[in-house]
Amino acid sequence: MKAMPVVVGFGGVNAAGRSTFHLGYRRLVEEALPADKRSEMITALAALSGMSSDAYPSAEAFESAVLENSLIRKIGAEHFDVDSAPGMKRVKLCTAKQAIEFTMKKRDLPAQLPASWTVIGEDKEGVRLSASDLNALLPTSRKMAVSTAGTVPSGFDPATRYSSRHHPRGLQLNMFAASDALQSVGIAWSEIMSHINPDQVSVYSGSAMAQLDDAGAGGLLKSRWQGDRASSKQCPLGLIEMPADFVNAYLLGSVGSTGAAVGACASFLYNLNLAIEDIKEGRAKVAFVGNAEAPVNPEVIEGYAAMSALATDDNLCKLDSSSEPNHRRASRPFADNCGFTIAEGAQYAVLMADSLALELGANIHASTPAVYVNADGFKKSISAPGIGNYLTLAKSVAFARSLLGQESVEQRSFVQAHGSSTPANRVTESIIFERVAKAFGIANWPITAMKSYLGHSLGVASGDQLMATLGVWADGIIPRINNVSEIADDVYQENLDYVIAHRNVGVEGIDVAFLNAKGFGGNNASGVVVSPAKTMALLESRYGAEKLSQWRSKNQAVAAKSEAYKQQILAGEDVTQYSFGEHVVMDEAVEISSLSLSIDSYASAVSLEIENPY
Repeated sequence: MKAMPVVVGFGGVNAAGRSTFHLGYRRLVEEALPADKRSEMITALAALSGMSSDAYPSAEAFESAVLENSLIRKIGAEHFDVDSAPGMKRVKLCTAKQAIEFTMKKRDLPAQLPASWTVIGEDKEGVRLSASDLNALLPTSRKMAVSTAGTVPSGFDPATRYSSRHHPRGLQLNMFAASDALQSVGIAWSEIMSHINPDQVSVYSGSAMAQLDDAGAGGLLKSRWQGDRASSKQCPLGLIEMPADFVNAYLLGSVGSTGAAVGACASFLYNLNLAIEDIKEGRAKVAFVGNAEAPVNPEVIEGYAAMSALATDDNLCKLDSSSEPNHRRASRPFADNCGFTIAEGAQYAVLMADSLALELGANIHASTPAVYVNADGFKKSISAPGIGNYLTLAKSVAFARSLLGQESVEQRSFVQAHGSSTPANRVTESIIFERVAKAFGIANWPITAMKSYLGHSLGVASGDQLMATLGVWADGIIPRINNVSEIADDVYQENLDYVIAHRNVGVEGIDVAFLNAKGFGGNNASGVVVSPAKTMALLESRYGAEKLSQWRSKNQAVAAKSEAYKQQILAGEDVTQYSFGEHVVMDEAVEISSLSLSIDSYASAVSLEIENPY
């Protein structure tokens, strides 16, 4: 019997706040929440942002400020000034007919003088030169064509949560998210490791765009042109798989499988797929799955804008017949729209083999039994959508039908659409939904899209979908497609039910959700997430009622520890775990024989009795 991966913890941060304990999800559906849950969400969001009610004249003013401080909005000065973004302008200062003379200090002279420069003389003021052909890069600034993004709540600075040592912003978000997920589990990591072998842990995480700010690859590539020197950290910290490396080295101390599968906007699901396969095949008992992305900088934004992929201020004004862009309504999946909205964030899910989760009394939030990944085949444009998503979504629905039955798929499933908010996506994704729904006899398939609130966090996007989906099973509300009152005329709608008002389906009204991702280059993935109620029914059929009764008894203490961490969050007392230079394991800690390998700080040994599979 193959192991089934179950979600035992989760955490992260995006434009809605922190994901742990469904707090970010509740920001999406705040109008539909009961008063106690809404108040708790606002408390957590304020604590994350460092906001105090003492600075506001009333409770209403405080709540309004907290809510306005999140979701899609105009890019804040903490990132850069969108109205005066710094840059350089290439200019020609003279020609052969208009030579100029100037003086430079000797130490500032280039190592090799340009061919058009002539030294005239030298005095106490410096070296006098003449140039007949002089090109220069002059510092300048300009207003960005795109001024909207899904940024984490203003006031939240992940760098202050641990000793960040000039880490790129993506890695700062990554450590916050991974630590958050680990602490949400409610079981000490040492306790988990005492039940498994050192190599039975998998960590899969990365960044689709790498680390492109000045502390990472972005600064590395700009350094020579800016007259600076590359630092020793920029090159290694800019690597795509660095989020996983940081989790291994500074959070878990893992010696298990690791890596980053990158598939543009489908990257989180690619990594989830690797983790699922490891657990199913017995290679791992625990898996950390995540992604971190920090692309809100002028260079990345201009790159996507050059592709006509982003919603520009001018196009938003045209869409609304307005003189000013409505930043909060920039992303409008499946409606009349003009491009996606870039976003930042980091998300992690902690998976366990079901048998281990039952043994430890772990919290079980859902199960993730399958992800399907398919390419587009031959295509004319590398960035255009293709046919691969037909395969991923159809196979996901077919798998769910096999696992849960036709009725669950027909009556109690919904789709977390990629929903990027581009005119092309609304057509090409909706036709796939329509045709798959018809093929599987689904009459009214609910479709929602989280990018309408959060923007497009690139490699993290399906992590955002997963966090929102877990919230549906906690509170029973499918979030509406935000900013949308009418579906665009060219969107396919037969057999589909686009959710444009928050829908109360009840905490057991949905059995299975499908996470859909369509990435640049033909990187398609669809994931199957099964509700906690259906997961428990599957576990009972696999292990029996007595085993589940034992799990419930053990889970009481685990749930209490998770709740204690939640109270720390609400009080603003949570700490990002980060172990730099601690518990370092060197050669002398390893003992090896022909049959096993043991490490001093790990309870169990790694078996070297490996069978020949061929």
